[in-house]
Amino acid sequence: MANGDKRIVIAGAGSIGCYAGGCLALAGREVTLLARPRIEVALRQGGLRVSDLEGRDRTIRPEALVVTTDPATALPQADVILVTVKSGATQDMAALIRAHARPDAVVVSLQNGIDNADRLRAGLGRRTVLAGMVPFNVVQSPDGELPLRVHRASDGTVMVEDGDAGLVSLLGVEGFAVEAHGEMKAVLWGKLLMNLNNALVALSGLPLATELADRRWRLILAGQIDEALTAMKASGIEPARIAGLRPALLPKVLRLPDWLFKLLARRMLAIDPQARSSMWDDLQRGRPTEIDDLQGAILRLAEEAGTPAPMVQRITALVRAAESERLGSPGLAPEQVVAPPAGRRST
Repeated sequence: MANGDKRIVIAGAGSIGCYAGGCLALAGREVTLLARPRIEVALRQGGLRVSDLEGRDRTIRPEALVVTTDPATALPQADVILVTVKSGATQDMAALIRAHARPDAVVVSLQNGIDNADRLRAGLGRRTVLAGMVPFNVVQSPDGELPLRVHRASDGTVMVEDGDAGLVSLLGVEGFAVEAHGEMKAVLWGKLLMNLNNALVALSGLPLATELADRRWRLILAGQIDEALTAMKASGIEPARIAGLRPALLPKVLRLPDWLFKLLARRMLAIDPQARSSMWDDLQRGRPTEIDDLQGAILRLAEEAGTPAPMVQRITALVRAAESERLGSPGLAPEQVVAPPAGRRST
C-alpha cells in the first residue's frame, strides 16, 4: 500500500498530536485526529495552525481536517495509530485500540516516559507496538484563540523503533523528521534525563530558555541527573547521548558558569523564547502531570538499585503539592526548590 493510501490516526490529539497530525496532513497523508471535545470544537471552528522554530507557518482550514471524539469512528480505519496521550491515559487508550482497531494496525507510542510502549503491548497482545521518542517541545495557543495553533519550539528528530518497513517514509515529512532506531530503550532513558527539567519549568513558571540560562536552576537539574545516572549505572542501563553529549558529561556542562554554558550549549538552548514544558501546561490547566512517569521512574529505579535520590524525591513532592492545590505554577525560586519554605507561593 502506498503512503498516500495509508490512514493514520492520532490517538490523543493534544499539542504533540496536533503538531504531528498537522504536519502529516499538510504533506498529503490521510490523517484523522482523535481528540478531546475542547480540541475538536476549536479545530472545527477555526482550523489548525502549524508553526515551528525554523519559521514555517501553515494553516489547515476546518473543512480540510478530519477530527472526531469517537474512537469507534476513528480507530477501525487506521493502518497506523500514533499514540500521543499522556502516560496516565495509556492503559485506557490500549483498551480502546483493542476494542476498535484492526489487528494489523501498527501502533506507535510517541509519549514521554520509559514504559508506555510496554503498557500498550500488555494491553494489545500480539499486535505490532513500536516505541517512539519526540525530542522537541510543542506549545499550544491559549484557550479561545483561533485557529488553534501548535508551535514546535525546539528542534530534533523523532525516533521510532525498527520493526515496520516503510514507517519512516510514511511519517517523515516537512517539519516532522523521523528516523528508525534499534535501541529505543537507551533513547528513552536518555530523553528522560532531560525531561527531568520539565518539573523545574513547571515549578518556576519560567520559559524554558530563561530557566536553562540560569545556573541556579541548572544546578538543580544537574543534581537530579547525577542521581538518575547513579541509579541507571547500578541497574546496568546505558542511556543514549543527549544533544550530542555523553550522558556522564551532561551534569558537568550544566554546572558551567552561565557565559560558558551559553557558548558551549547552543544546541541545547535552540528554543523558542516562550516555550515552557507540558508539565507547566498541566499545572496551569489543573490537570494531573506526568511526574510519576518522569521523576517517578527514577525513584522506582533508585529504590530497586538501593541508590539515593533526595533531589528527585524533593522535586516530586513539590510537583505533587502543586497538583493538589490546583493553582497553576507555584512560581518558585531556585532557593525555594532546594529548601522549600512552609508557604508554597513566592511573592
